[in-house]
Amino acid sequence: MSGQIILLHGPSSSGKTTLARALQQVIELPFWHISIDHLRDSGVLPSERFANGDFDWRDARVSVFDGFNASLAAYAAAGNNLIIEHILDDPRWVDDLKRLLAPFDVYFVGLHCALQTLEAREQARGDRPLGSAAQDFHQVHEGRVYDLEIDSARPVQDNVARVLTGWRSGERRSEFRDA
Repeated sequence: MSGQIILLHGPSSSGKTTLARALQQVIELPFWHISIDHLRDSGVLPSERFANGDFDWRDARVSVFDGFNASLAAYAAAGNNLIIEHILDDPRWVDDLKRLLAPFDVYFVGLHCALQTLEAREQARGDRPLGSAAQDFHQVHEGRVYDLEIDSARPVQDNVARVLTGWRSGERRSEFRDA
């Protein structure tokens, strides 16, 4: 048995977590909600030591994300359904994820919203370096082919309904379809 995957992709502060939590509450199968933020916030990563300079995040970032991406495939191979939040800001990750997730049904969703909204959310959160959202805004959707694109400024329940309708349809046309 292999898991099904809903992959939410968009800039920092674009509403991925809000959408993932709302999906998890209503989808008819058990789905894990997983993101790199969960590792950071749970204490799995030595975030404080990266922040204070004991460790260099630039040196660790590649192996952290290589491990994270490989773990996603392992979770799905074990039969777990996943709602994944990701910011594909490294072009190599796209190719790696296409290869790693090729055996699975991946429904790829792009989250969009206005730059001003992203910046306001980033400011309000206070847990991201200011400017991350703007940097992501200008690059993360470039060249991506989605099954569904949504505007996260719309009501979350409307977006949940759109994601579920598309996911349930079984129609896949994203770049993950024939990876």
